[in-house]
Amino acid sequence: MKRKVIGIGETILDILFRDGQPTAAVPGGSVFNGIISLGRMGVTVDFISETGNDRVGRTILDFMRRNGVETGHVNVFPEGKSPVSLAFLDEHNEPDYLFYKDYPSQRLDVVFPDIAADDVVMFGSYFALNPVLRPKVAEFLDYARGRGALIYYDVNFRSTHATDAIKLTPTILENFETADIVRGSTEDFRNMFGLSDPARVYADKVKFYCPRLLCTAGAGAVSLHSERVVKSYPVEPVETVSTVGAGDNFNAGIVYGLLKYDVRRDDLPGLTEADWDAIVRCGLDFSAEACRNLGNSVSPEFAERYKKMKNEE
Repeated sequence: MKRKVIGIGETILDILFRDGQPTAAVPGGSVFNGIISLGRMGVTVDFISETGNDRVGRTILDFMRRNGVETGHVNVFPEGKSPVSLAFLDEHNEPDYLFYKDYPSQRLDVVFPDIAADDVVMFGSYFALNPVLRPKVAEFLDYARGRGALIYYDVNFRSTHATDAIKLTPTILENFETADIVRGSTEDFRNMFGLSDPARVYADKVKFYCPRLLCTAGAGAVSLHSERVVKSYPVEPVETVSTVGAGDNFNAGIVYGLLKYDVRRDDLPGLTEADWDAIVRCGLDFSAEACRNLGNSVSPEFAERYKKMKNEE
């Protein structure tokens, strides 16, 4: 049976500004961006989320369908409005966000999709910590773990939540314990723990709960800590258009690599350096591609080229 990927997270319409002027409006969301990329790569994908019964919501749902993403587990709430973000790109194409949200009191009223052993579940960001959503998210993660899924957690902890870090720490640690792979940036861990050195983050905060950590650092090297491999991967320079989807698509590339090389949950403890090299290469390739366009995800043209290239390896 073909393995599939199930994401859970928010949907939002990102309006990108450069020099004070809007330049693009693109459906987005932390896990969403990676799921779209995987859909374009031909992976069977499903997404658990919510959106409003409005023009923005319909735009997002249509965008999902056009990119091969199942929409049957997206809660369309009758009250409230679909969320919108304004992303102001600086001279380095790094975004500064403003969020506009009007959610109803009833949230994430969905039925979970079927999950089989070794399917991959992707979750993360504040969506996975939000006290309003936490009971439903925790229920889903328990269900996924019980079904034998491989669980990938992207902490994606923004500075806007740094003042709540101590209060949220028990939930963060629960997520670490649930995950098979944890990915975060040096900025995420600085916001959460006041630490940005990947080795210290792994030893002091992650290893006890999850034995595998991938730590990104923007244009800096990616650090891997696992049972058998500790390694740093340089990031090749890229001329960026937008970095909005860089981390999200690094996640998508890692998940694509896990599927491409048929890495299953029970295989993770024994992965060799060569195994990780191939998987991380996919993450770096996806991330670099996402930085070359305003679309938050890898382009359809890249997806076609990359599938062909990997099939020829």
